[in-house]
Amino acid sequence: MTDGIKSVPSISVSYARNGSSTKANALGMRLMQERAYERRGEQYLLIKSPPASGKSRALMFIALDKLANQGVKQAIIVVPEKSIGASFHDEPLAKFGFWSDWKVDPRWNLCDAPGTDNGGKVNSLGAFLDSSEKVVVCTHATFRFAVEKFGIEKFDGRLIAVDEFHHVSANPDNKLGQHLGQFIARDRVHIVAMTGSYFRGDAEAVLAPQDEAKFDTVTYTYYEQLNGYEYLKRLDIGYFFYSGSYVDDILHVLDPEEKTIIHIPSVNSRESTKDKIKEVEHIIEELGEWQGTDPNTGFQLVKSPSGRILKIADLVDDDPSKRERVSMALKDPGQKSNRDHVDIIVALGMAKEGFDWIWCEHALTIGYRASLTEIVQIIGRATRDAPGKTRARFTNLIAEPDASEQAVTEAVNDTLKAIAASLLMEQVLAPRFEFKPKNPGNTATPGFDYGEGGYDPTKCNVGFSEETGEFQIEIRGLAEPKSKEAQRICREDLNEVIAAFVQDKPTIERGLFDEELVPEELTIVRMGKIIKEKYPELEDDDQEAVRQHAVAALNLTQQAKRIVLDDDELPSANTALIDGVRKFAMDVRELDIDLIDRINPFGEAYAILAKTMSEESLKQVAAAISAKRTTLNAEEARELARRALKFKQERGRLPSITSSDAWEKRMAEGIAFLARMKAEAARG
Repeated sequence: MTDGIKSVPSISVSYARNGSSTKANALGMRLMQERAYERRGEQYLLIKSPPASGKSRALMFIALDKLANQGVKQAIIVVPEKSIGASFHDEPLAKFGFWSDWKVDPRWNLCDAPGTDNGGKVNSLGAFLDSSEKVVVCTHATFRFAVEKFGIEKFDGRLIAVDEFHHVSANPDNKLGQHLGQFIARDRVHIVAMTGSYFRGDAEAVLAPQDEAKFDTVTYTYYEQLNGYEYLKRLDIGYFFYSGSYVDDILHVLDPEEKTIIHIPSVNSRESTKDKIKEVEHIIEELGEWQGTDPNTGFQLVKSPSGRILKIADLVDDDPSKRERVSMALKDPGQKSNRDHVDIIVALGMAKEGFDWIWCEHALTIGYRASLTEIVQIIGRATRDAPGKTRARFTNLIAEPDASEQAVTEAVNDTLKAIAASLLMEQVLAPRFEFKPKNPGNTATPGFDYGEGGYDPTKCNVGFSEETGEFQIEIRGLAEPKSKEAQRICREDLNEVIAAFVQDKPTIERGLFDEELVPEELTIVRMGKIIKEKYPELEDDDQEAVRQHAVAALNLTQQAKRIVLDDDELPSANTALIDGVRKFAMDVRELDIDLIDRINPFGEAYAILAKTMSEESLKQVAAAISAKRTTLNAEEARELARRALKFKQERGRLPSITSSDAWEKRMAEGIAFLARMKAEAARG
């Protein structure tokens, strides 16, 4: 590494490669597809599973059963863009053991048809609804216009399957979200929703809570997907800070020997030079000597210093004839299994969702992406399993905040967002957590390994199931969710809660740079506030249970990561994170919720930042954040006072403002703040 580039240590997660993701059962279904098919009788089904796990085929199995056995008249497959329609072309499923093939008459794959989404394709969809045909494939846009033209009732008795469901939103401006709400209210259709993203709609909910509650969820985690691969056994995620122009430093993170997708920055971003064509030319110059363009594919040919000819696909050039030729060459089905077809793809808005290049080993993204969904989608390009591909990585190249820079606030924001994305991806890549309160009557659960010595009834145990990729962790004092919805959130949606928490700017700013921080102000007060806003319909006790489960999941992953990075003796095999959680549980006297609440969730992220960013930049960031630090406000004071009442119920006294315990003192300050407000109001 040069002085101009700073490397944040990779999150590196290794997996067992047990082959279960790719092994098929007697019906030709892989594990995820089998799990989804078991729920085929549900009227409303949400499938959450990573890119490349086989969601399209899972939908084919379910749709065929609904058409043949569940009285559904027709299946309407809705995809976000035309290119993804190719995922639903004919498949000879019977050849692999299923009872029927998947067939779509070419006339009814409207993604392949000429014309605009709000023109003839809408009328075609209307003609389909009046026909005896069984399956149609169209874009989200065609479907929206058709619903507006023909009305909700026209779709009664049909299956509506929405691929890439995170495009939907409960926001009133989102037409597709609005239509789905109306379909659910009428209750005359079946809906299967599929998403490869774990942050549905990022900051916005996809569905209204009452609608979401009607869906049965099938979750297949990144951990299960990668653990079950045949070849890929390791995924690294790295963040690199650079100063100056990124094109001058790109070769410090780009290995021309790796199959790479480079996503250059948006022209509106700080990292962009505002001339995307020149940026691509510069990248090509850095890689070697240009040798011309391949007349068949349109790929740029570049001779690297090692003498190898690199084939580079440029998807940035706006010239339609050039870009179309390159795009068609990348989609050539005859080249799908050819590793040497292309070496590097350079893109801006393309080559993300639904783009399938199994050989990609490195997804290199310059500049921060505002959407976590987009980051998951980009990482998904590199996590396909392919012969000989044992390692994949995602790298985010980010401009370091510069003390002389006018836009220091924007630079600081990008740095904070990159850290938030890093924390989230660590959470997504980890095994699932099942937390249990420690009770005297607890016993070992079959299928879980409790480590050396087995289950100990006197301690808080950490069990791990290799088969399901799930942790079972006992925590003293843990609140249990009571309602079905709270149980669902703790089981399915902790990453959604953590996403909202780490993206909350005041939270991450204080967690990283407030030297006087009392961790409970984040883990209890801020997390509590976020959960109240996100799930207002939950009772107070359930909100508290969700809060505790989310904080436990985030902090245990962070503590395990710290142990893995600090302890050279821990194996780097797929058990490293598991061993890290176990070691943390053993190192503390008792794993209880108060202890977990006392950990700053951003402590490890700061330690990495301090090692990698220049001291001057770090000071600049800290100063920019300190300058706008606010004192206690009324809302926070009220939350502290509520916690103080709980403290009084447990201890028989109110918190003391002179206490040596920082959290007790902070609760007392909350009470004092409210008392001052009351006195001032009385005087006023």
